[in-house]
Amino acid sequence: FLKTKVLLHHYFLFCFQQFLELLKSMTSSSVVAEPPVRRVAIFGGTHGNELSGVFLVKHWQENGAEIQRTGVEVKPFLTNPRAVKKCTRYIDCDLNRVFDPDNLGRTVVEDIPYEVRRAQEINHIFGPKGSDDAYDLIFDLHNTTSNMGGTLLLENSRDDFTIQMFHYIKNTLAPERCPVLLIEHPSLKYATTRSVAKHPVGVEVGPQPQGVVRADILDKMRKIVKHGLDFVQLFNEGREFPPCTIEVFKITEKVDYPRNKNDEVIAIIHPKLQDQDWQPLNNGDPLFLTLDGEVIAYKGDCTVYPTFINEAAYYEKKQAFVKTVKVKLTARHIRFSLLDQHTS
Repeated sequence: FLKTKVLLHHYFLFCFQQFLELLKSMTSSSVVAEPPVRRVAIFGGTHGNELSGVFLVKHWQENGAEIQRTGVEVKPFLTNPRAVKKCTRYIDCDLNRVFDPDNLGRTVVEDIPYEVRRAQEINHIFGPKGSDDAYDLIFDLHNTTSNMGGTLLLENSRDDFTIQMFHYIKNTLAPERCPVLLIEHPSLKYATTRSVAKHPVGVEVGPQPQGVVRADILDKMRKIVKHGLDFVQLFNEGREFPPCTIEVFKITEKVDYPRNKNDEVIAIIHPKLQDQDWQPLNNGDPLFLTLDGEVIAYKGDCTVYPTFINEAAYYEKKQAFVKTVKVKLTARHIRFSLLDQHTS
């Protein structure tokens, strides 16, 4: 009898310990209940000479069957129509840099730059920025003359929903590469058009010349948007997404071209750097080449990964490329918020 009591005691103790371990594992795994994504916008023509997004948005405005998802309003929108009409990057100033509080709150007067006025209109339609009324998600479609492939731009390293979406898009596109550029930086403020949304997503696809549309580049952009919308539908239908980790390239510094005392560019991107976006750059590797044949090498104590190499639009911004470093980002387990499901 005593032996049976001892065995029962050990058995119940074992069961209790197992229960405590189960309870610990359940409470330690962080599950984020996200609200459903009900309103999505797809922006094209933020820069009027980046034509893949312009062509796609105009097409979807006429025939939007492929972007519609059950229970979601998906709105294709031409952001800078005057620049699109002239096939130029912008009219007065860069629309993709003026979504900051000063410009969005600026008094509308006769001589206000066109893009600032347009930013206020966009903020009124899709925002207000930072409010509960803002659109849930905006895909902002861009082209680059750099050899970046199909790149996703992330603005917030703590945005679990967007990181999960990027993880899904990257896995769906594999083995085709889909780099993620994290533009979060304490001193580099972009104030992008897409930042109006709760979840801003930049789509940057190249290489494609300004004012030109290439079928292969447009197709890459189209696939990225499709997979992003598929993720939204799966999430809204109740699929849970467990914790995931993605590799991203985090922007650290913008690098200008060598210039003379008159502020003129005196050296061009070295042939060994040209088209090498996302490839490692080490101390001593060539960066620039003068017309006299002088090679200007990279001086740095760590490996970096340049991108936006020789982007045509960035000559005016005094930027030859940006340095990035590789980092890992982990998103928490996310699921559809049942509370929002009952109340929506």
